[in-house]
Amino acid sequence: MLNRITIMGRVVNDLELKNTTGNSYPVVSFRIATQRNYKENNEYPVDFYDVVAWRKTAEFICQYFGKGHLIAIDGKLQTRKYTDKNNAERTVVEILVDNAHFCESKKDNAQGAATYNGAPTPPHKYAGAPSFTPYPNAAPIDMEFNGTPPDDFYPEF
Repeated sequence: MLNRITIMGRVVNDLELKNTTGNSYPVVSFRIATQRNYKENNEYPVDFYDVVAWRKTAEFICQYFGKGHLIAIDGKLQTRKYTDKNNAERTVVEILVDNAHFCESKKDNAQGAATYNGAPTPPHKYAGAPSFTPYPNAAPIDMEFNGTPPDDFYPEF
């Protein structure tokens, strides 16, 4: 059977690395937001997904990503059940991360500005925002490209 998911979106909340009791495995739980590729009422609808990462992957995500950062996740869907404090049965569907990937340019530590091939680029308009705000007037994936594509960028048919 096949259970794989690859998704790219923005981290919605602050990341906090926690350790399980007993075994002390690092774990991080967070949400990502993804835009749909069509508009409803002049805005792109946004979907939110619960995400869980364990051990080295959790440490990597907490070290290099934060609220508002664009992240690509490769993993699988998992369903788990639990009993809440009111003794009601709850079911959660979440993405269990196998790999996380960068989707934005690297931050320049000296100036705090994003760069692409050494040239400064403006910071993302939602970086540092108090809460996630979907792009109101942008295309579904807001990727910047400064330069010309390499000669082998377009395949020959």
